[in-house]
Amino acid sequence: MTTSPPSASESFERLHPKVQRWIWQQGWTQLRSAQEAAIAPVLAGDTDILIAAATASGKTEAAFLPICSALARAPGEPGFTAVYVSPLKALINDQYGRLDELCAHLEIPVARWHGDVGSQVKSGLVKNPQGILLITPESLEALFVLRGWKMPNLMASLRYVVIDELHSFLGTARGAQLQSLMHRLDLAVRRRVPRIGLSATLGDMSAAADFLRPGKGSGVTTIVSGSDGQELRLQVRGYIAAAPTLNPRARAAHELNEDAVSVDDFSSGDNLEIADHLFGTLRGTHNLVFANSRTAVETYTDLLSRRCDAAAVPNEFVPHHGNLSKDIREHTESRLRDRTQPVTAICTSTLEMGIDIGSVTSVAQLGTPPGVAALRQRLGRSGRRGDPATLRLYISEAKVEPTTHPADELRAQLVQAIATIELLLRRWYEPPQAETLHLSTLIQQILSLIAQHGGVTPADAHRTLCVKGPFAAVDAALFSAVLRDLSASTLIRQESDGLLLHGELGERVVNHYSFYAAFTAPTEYRIVTGGRTLGSLPMEQLLPQGSLLIFAGRRWRVVAIDTQAKVIEVAKSSGGHPPRFTGTGPDIHDRIRTEMRLIYESSTVPAYLDVTGQQLLDEGRQAYRRLGLRSNPFVGFGNDTLLFPFRGDTIMTTLTLALHARGFTVTRQGLALAMSDITPLAAARLLDELTETGLPDAIALAGLVPDKRIDKYDDVLSEPLLARSYAARKIDLAQTREAIQALAAYGRNAPATDIDPAPLKPAPLKRHLLCSLPMAVVDVETTSVDPSKARIVEIAIVRLNADGSPDRTYCSLVNAGDRPGPTHIHGLTQADLAGAPRFAEIAGDVANLLEGAVIVAHNAAYDTAVLSAEFARIGCAPDDLLTLCTLELSRRFGRATTSHRLGDCAEAEGLALHRWHSAEHDAQICARLLRIYLARAEAQGAQWLDEIGAVGNLPTAAWVPAPPTGHSHQRR
Repeated sequence: MTTSPPSASESFERLHPKVQRWIWQQGWTQLRSAQEAAIAPVLAGDTDILIAAATASGKTEAAFLPICSALARAPGEPGFTAVYVSPLKALINDQYGRLDELCAHLEIPVARWHGDVGSQVKSGLVKNPQGILLITPESLEALFVLRGWKMPNLMASLRYVVIDELHSFLGTARGAQLQSLMHRLDLAVRRRVPRIGLSATLGDMSAAADFLRPGKGSGVTTIVSGSDGQELRLQVRGYIAAAPTLNPRARAAHELNEDAVSVDDFSSGDNLEIADHLFGTLRGTHNLVFANSRTAVETYTDLLSRRCDAAAVPNEFVPHHGNLSKDIREHTESRLRDRTQPVTAICTSTLEMGIDIGSVTSVAQLGTPPGVAALRQRLGRSGRRGDPATLRLYISEAKVEPTTHPADELRAQLVQAIATIELLLRRWYEPPQAETLHLSTLIQQILSLIAQHGGVTPADAHRTLCVKGPFAAVDAALFSAVLRDLSASTLIRQESDGLLLHGELGERVVNHYSFYAAFTAPTEYRIVTGGRTLGSLPMEQLLPQGSLLIFAGRRWRVVAIDTQAKVIEVAKSSGGHPPRFTGTGPDIHDRIRTEMRLIYESSTVPAYLDVTGQQLLDEGRQAYRRLGLRSNPFVGFGNDTLLFPFRGDTIMTTLTLALHARGFTVTRQGLALAMSDITPLAAARLLDELTETGLPDAIALAGLVPDKRIDKYDDVLSEPLLARSYAARKIDLAQTREAIQALAAYGRNAPATDIDPAPLKPAPLKRHLLCSLPMAVVDVETTSVDPSKARIVEIAIVRLNADGSPDRTYCSLVNAGDRPGPTHIHGLTQADLAGAPRFAEIAGDVANLLEGAVIVAHNAAYDTAVLSAEFARIGCAPDDLLTLCTLELSRRFGRATTSHRLGDCAEAEGLALHRWHSAEHDAQICARLLRIYLARAEAQGAQWLDEIGAVGNLPTAAWVPAPPTGHSHQRR
């Protein structure tokens, strides 16, 4: 023994003598509270256990000290005796080293199984399974799919399943997959295997317990560590955004001439100030700087590296994010563990979870934290050896101009950061997301179950996955509907005896390596220099040859692209800018927004704000008072009304859809909902009416969302099932009703002077006889389903004469200068678009075809919004458009169909739609549907365009002054 043993305790005495000896050798003087509490129930081996504690509080040892004691006393028969499931390969590698050291004394084998482990090692484990298996959910899925018949033997001696970082799975598709896999493990061994969940401290432990053992959470033993009272040193630094030295156009010109362009030249002034402060404050110590995007990681790593070069000092700033190669990530991790040289990692959430990198001096957060729980997890990396935890937040806000939108005057980013911190200090954390259907993950598990058993009956599949499994919200009728959709897409087929097998598409899907993940992973290109892989970029972000790039914290020029091998060859360069990565942030919880309102209405200034932060908070509070938001959430803004609910994103989404259902145009603008062409008084009356009439049901509201595809297999779901899935995830009727009642009460109680006495009269609509105007049927393929972000990659226009006869057709690919977006929908790649014209080059042709015509599209609101944005980018905003939506016409004049998607409408009318979404083909189909619907409208007595839903006025002038160019580019 190298030190005195831990303080005597009954729990310690119950451990195996060799485990006790290992503890002595670590120099521990006592067990931590969670470790003490876990020993007895884990050794009993007959209950599920949830161990919740802060980062680095010994959760892993709390589980494995008693597990290893139990396994050492009774090794058991062949087969893995414990399975440890981790969300990260890096965490498995880290825990492997820790557990192998402990288990070597006990002669308990420890093995890893994930994508980086060689096939020979895996084959050896299958032949001789024993000890503790460390595995990811995806690799466990692969075991069921590829070795399903062997699972009973592989897991015959299984006594414990340990799930690390349990909180990271809650409410996610990956979490639903994990629940299913744990249930299938029980079925494989024909007994209930105790589960041990290891988690960060959560606000709602009962929900986490229900996740661990669905439907039986009340029987889970919960152990919450009380040792979470570390001292916190905190500062929030505010900044005001300033324009960069070079605007994007000037930067592009310099790069075209191969001039050296520094990242400082095109970074905003606030970014430079933040980089200066980080450089001056963090150098010489170990730190983590969390950014909210991979782009920000690359930007700040480069800014800080340049400052090291300018000061002629060693570079201490290194990047860490998921698109970097394994070697680069592991190099960063090893530098963090090495205490001989200081280092600061600029990272995303990849270093948020339990990889052991030792304690860091401080943690910094760039931008508003993604949530309270995430901030607590990040903060746990600092002050882990009795020292105070140090946290710095850097928040930028835009400069207020006379034209600044009212929502931007509220300094919402800073106030949200303050709300997050205040809730953290009160130990409140976001509860797990409410139960959703997870139909996409259910589809994956059906396909996996078929692979495991070589086929399965519908009744057995429903009983396994739903009745006794984690998809309890899916009843028999809904399950049957899912199976019908899978059959229609050829993912499955049914034999005459009722057995479900993989269909033609199902065979291909299940046999592809991407099947094992419950989430969609984009196709990526490797970035290589001198034979060394730096990392990867999504295919949508493919850069043209000659582009300058910042990646892995260094500057590169793209010298070659191999589209077959999916490789981008780069060489060192003096300039560059970081790529833009896709991704969306988490929804903001309702509690955070209600806390923000309290902060606006308080006069207390948090002591942790710096001078600029205090100034920004004061400006936000002044704007809050000036807008009168304390007494009235309705603010007039031109012809529109801004509604400030101060509620969470789910309520904001539900409220937006409810207003859309009443025929109002509503857009999200920061903390506000902008309601078009309505006065505050009319908006207040509308919400008052909603309190009396009630809201449509959730599925009806979900039906208003044009594209509800979120998860991996949503493409194969019919419109009704998509609506049910979206409603379960994104719509909350109960809380929205409560929010509407509160907002309506504000309107009723507000003084008459606070709101307009009468709504503004809308501009009179010009009436046009049916079939009196030419029509331009438009279809666009785009980079995104969000019209505010979408760029056109293909456009087709079918111009019809007033009588509906064809006039002319135009189609062109468009180089958006961006990723092509959902290639799996439109089939277009970066290579297809490389030689295509920019939109500015074809704008004259497009304007010529649209001028003086009714613009028609299937979901016209989306197509016209994207088209208008493209014209606005070249300085030619269109006039008020007269638009007609065939999707809406299909609801009134189309034949009965399962959904109103273009393909389903076409099929109902006997028209065939191609699998790939070609703009020209879709526009032609849309034009044929238009003629069908107009004929039926006339037959029913309609005479005017506005009677069938035409919106807006006819354009009075060309959209662009430029003449037609004749410049187009067709699909190959």
